[in-house]
Amino acid sequence: MNKLIILDKRPKGKPSIKDFKIISAEKPKIKGTEILLKAVYISVDPYLRGRMNDSKSYVAPFKLNEPIQSGVIAEVIDSAHSDFEKGDFVVGNLNWSEYQTSSGEGLHKIKDTSANLSSHLGILGMTGLTAYLGLTEIGQPKEGETIVVSGAGGAVGTVVGQIGKLLGCKVVGITGSDEKVSLLKSTFKFDHAINYKTTKDLKEAVKNACPDGVDIYFDNVGGEISDVVLANINKHARLPVCGQISLYNSTEVSLGPRLQTILLTKSATMKGYIISDFSDKFSAATAQLTSWLSDNKISFAETIVEGFENTPQAFIDLFEGKNKGKMIVHL
Repeated sequence: MNKLIILDKRPKGKPSIKDFKIISAEKPKIKGTEILLKAVYISVDPYLRGRMNDSKSYVAPFKLNEPIQSGVIAEVIDSAHSDFEKGDFVVGNLNWSEYQTSSGEGLHKIKDTSANLSSHLGILGMTGLTAYLGLTEIGQPKEGETIVVSGAGGAVGTVVGQIGKLLGCKVVGITGSDEKVSLLKSTFKFDHAINYKTTKDLKEAVKNACPDGVDIYFDNVGGEISDVVLANINKHARLPVCGQISLYNSTEVSLGPRLQTILLTKSATMKGYIISDFSDKFSAATAQLTSWLSDNKISFAETIVEGFENTPQAFIDLFEGKNKGKMIVHL
């Protein structure tokens, strides 16, 4: 038998377990030149929340009563495809399903097995590419500048901070627990980290941590945290907008400071992006990340949740900040 996780209801506000359903079906068999895949690791990511709404976006919404999809590492357990052999490992956007067939389209064979297999969903996958390309292409860091990263204890944030340090910048992280503050400074070598949940005056804390102002703000969360950082930006600051996790579960339009005056008076650039915008640069970026990882110049954190049936809860836990680095489910 096979198990699948489908979207049973569209969440209103924060997702709950009741919005998902685990169903059973017959284990699929290959037809023609297909391959049969067995999931090994499933990536859960904040952006999936947007696809659970029935609204137009940069990617089509999930359909009710159909499997949810995300980044998945799978093992080829049967193949009639000339490019894939039994025992190969592949990564691609696949169903939340224990077993599934594929034509092979959109799958990438994992050839480098020197790194942990799961890293191909994280630092050597979409996470690493999102961090590297967002920072270098939009942030355009220069040695000696100051970078502030929100959501700094998450998958992308931890990588952004390390890249910033490698490029000679001062890096300040904003996160949601004292444990993550310690992790950012000890493991990921951030110069300073702030727990926004326990800091009484966040604006003043950012100012004190960035006495020379903020040159690059890598925005993963939006909301009030971003309002505070924007109040401290320098002239010609660059602001890559990677995510807005603080607003994903909002049921009303959020109101905040009008940004245009700040951007105008500071001659600042704010640019949102989707990682596929830089698809022509994936190969070079992956090569650089792989080199840094091999040379132990960069590291990564993972929160591994065991068990296919725990995938929905792992996704929900992202919005509680229960992950350190990349959140992944291991089957």
